[in-house]
Amino acid sequence: MLQCRDRSYYVGHTEDLEHRVAAHQAGGIPGYTATRRPVVLCWSQEFGTREEALAAERRVKGWSRTKKEALIRGDWLAVRRHAWGVRNPLPAHLAASPSIPQGERAHADGGQESPVRAEVSKPTDGSPSTTS
Repeated sequence: MLQCRDRSYYVGHTEDLEHRVAAHQAGGIPGYTATRRPVVLCWSQEFGTREEALAAERRVKGWSRTKKEALIRGDWLAVRRHAWGVRNPLPAHLAASPSIPQGERAHADGGQESPVRAEVSKPTDGSPSTTS
């Protein structure tokens, strides 16, 4: 996941993370990040297959901004809390800790989130894929 100059997040996957981030940084990839440079790599995870990386990319793309920020911080309890949204009561085991302020909970109606675009490239070999 990249954070762009305008503080929006870009989610994609690749088989060569360093090369892809450098290409986004240089403006070599047309599209969303080209007009929002500089970009900063804020989160990545390695997967065994391209299919797993793509599935994770699609899942994270649908998350609210605050849930993505909890993922970036590694705050797994907050990630779980954000999964419940504002229309669902938190289970007792999640509500026992300090609650997430209402303004930071995931919006059930999609809220006003920053745009996130997916990047998909053709596999070149059988090496592991990375979601960034």
